[in-house]
Amino acid sequence: MAETTGNTTQNESARPPQPRKASWKFIGPGIVVAATGVGAGDLVATLIAGSNFGYTLLWAAIIGCLVKISLAEAAGRWHLSTGRTLFDGWASLGRWTTWFFAVYVVVWGFVYGAAAMSSSALPLQALFPDVMDLKWWGIACGLVGLVFVWFNKYAVFEKVMTVLVGVMFVVTVYLAIRVTPNLLDAFAGLLPVLPDEKDSILNTLGLIGGVGGTITLAAYGYWVNAKGWTDTGWMKVMRLDNRVAYATTGIFVIAMLFVGAEMLHSANVAIASGDKGLIQLGDILEAEYGAATAKFFLIGFFATSFTSLIGVWHGVSLMFADFVARLSGKGQAKGEEVASGERERSWPFRAYLLWLTFPPMILLFEGQPFRLIIIYGVLGAAFLPFLAGTLIWLLNSSRTPREWRNGPVSNAMLAIAGLLFLVLCVKQIWDQPWGEFF
Repeated sequence: MAETTGNTTQNESARPPQPRKASWKFIGPGIVVAATGVGAGDLVATLIAGSNFGYTLLWAAIIGCLVKISLAEAAGRWHLSTGRTLFDGWASLGRWTTWFFAVYVVVWGFVYGAAAMSSSALPLQALFPDVMDLKWWGIACGLVGLVFVWFNKYAVFEKVMTVLVGVMFVVTVYLAIRVTPNLLDAFAGLLPVLPDEKDSILNTLGLIGGVGGTITLAAYGYWVNAKGWTDTGWMKVMRLDNRVAYATTGIFVIAMLFVGAEMLHSANVAIASGDKGLIQLGDILEAEYGAATAKFFLIGFFATSFTSLIGVWHGVSLMFADFVARLSGKGQAKGEEVASGERERSWPFRAYLLWLTFPPMILLFEGQPFRLIIIYGVLGAAFLPFLAGTLIWLLNSSRTPREWRNGPVSNAMLAIAGLLFLVLCVKQIWDQPWGEFF
């Protein structure tokens, strides 16, 4: 007779987790990763692609979503199949991963904090031009993000992100319908054709690589655990959730490409790269469709920027807390610890929240230091090749249970992702003004 502990026998506890049916009612982390991954910069890049090439690169935007699906799925599969966190997996590959992550998360967080606050401030200043200066709007956004993430657990965070994604969705789809897209040209854009221009291959690769997130792809597994999904019984649910994430991302990107193709390409109007391009689009929308449409768009612009801010404040702080726990010698980092909410209450989580919020405020007043921006650009470009390469390594080794290791399709998609991001990384490093750095 099997021994019992409470109401559970040892035989029962040894059984593999029972698969949950993939159901829409469980969706959550995918909405969070979609909201965080699509920032104002992604929308501007897609707008510019539409304004320069019309619908020609629609296929590239869709491939970008498929590539990111494979990366996020692999990260989620590692968390669920091993019960260990992604940083725990990285640490098993050698000390070099710890050093890379440590430098990356410190430099990236410092510069990104300022960029996220500025991006969230721009639409607010445009909506309320006489209230206060841009940098004070940025500081206010940073502080609101800090307080919100500090005092709320994942469940509340997810609900707020879902509401803001709903705002983003309504605004982008409304704009796409309002500009009356040429559906025949859009369908033609599904054919993999390169624009007949200089550097068209690199521009196309840049659009593919820029759709929907960098470090947020690695954070996806942490959000999966924070939701309470900690074993293989949640695998089908996670895969559905991940597909919803990048279907949502695809809708955002395709809608903005429609806007760029119809409003900017047809009128031969150019906009600036970076977040200011969306302010220019707001002015164009006001001239074309009136002030109400322009304000509606600015609300969507704010939702896009602020979801990226609070998403990073939460997700990357979770990763940093896991990094510190593993570094402090507490043994394997388990997904159950993330699910318990312990990480969100830890001092490393809150210390990184403060790092994302207060030191970057200096950059809002002083401007971004030249050398630091170059290092930030190189580290940011190197992260996705690092992520793709380490996931291939982890998910083809004995670290992952055999049943959940990569198959041929997963390996092919991750290899394509790794090669794509490696090319973009080399280009980013090549384009940096190194002569002025020294």
